[in-house]
Amino acid sequence: MTDKKSLLAEIKSQQDINNFNIADLTLLGEEIRAKLIEVVGANGGHLASNLGVVEITLALHKVFDFDKDYLVFDVGHQCYVHKLLTGRLDKFHTLRQKNGITGFPNPKECKQDPFVAGHAATSISNALGLAVASRLNGIDSHPIAIIGDGSIGAGLAFEALNHAGHINENILVILNDNDMAIAETVGALSSCLTRIRTEPLYHKIRKEVRKVVKKIPFIGSQIEWLVEALVDSLRNVIEPGHIFTELGFDYY
Repeated sequence: MTDKKSLLAEIKSQQDINNFNIADLTLLGEEIRAKLIEVVGANGGHLASNLGVVEITLALHKVFDFDKDYLVFDVGHQCYVHKLLTGRLDKFHTLRQKNGITGFPNPKECKQDPFVAGHAATSISNALGLAVASRLNGIDSHPIAIIGDGSIGAGLAFEALNHAGHINENILVILNDNDMAIAETVGALSSCLTRIRTEPLYHKIRKEVRKVVKKIPFIGSQIEWLVEALVDSLRNVIEPGHIFTELGFDYY
């Protein structure tokens, strides 16, 4: 592909992104940002929140297949990039206009929009419900929730995290912790996220210890589990009360 062509114009369905390499995706991200600025500048809408999820959305569309997988946004108005990647470029100029496409996910618009969603902190609950339904129906799918640091503090989000850890369903929760919301995020959970975001020491130690242990002749792989237990104990000193792992999630 060449940067003289419009990569965005080539996307008629989600599958069209599969053959894009990293250089293509970089150019595509630039095109998407330009389109967001153009249309939102003319029609109004949610600009900053969508500019902030361009790479997240591109990565998810590259890896997953949303003909069978599920992408649930929280907040819902971060779905503009998703709309552009699911064949709605030709209608995107009608965003938030009468008889045009909506500013939120809408199953009536596209089957890759599983729910209408706004600010209700429902993404993890919805993704968990989709995971349970898929398992009961024998469907191989990956439900994914994107939730911001403002929404994660809602009671409904915590209930969903609590229940997901209890029943151990396979869902992916992406915490878009950008320290931004309509107003400043406050509360104990917000402070916890700030500490996690600004203290990467635990992750560095864990990576280095794993590297060293694997190099030990003959016994490296055998004692790796013991080292994991020791490093997890160290986590409680470096990052006290890591809430997500305590709720049963693998946290990266």
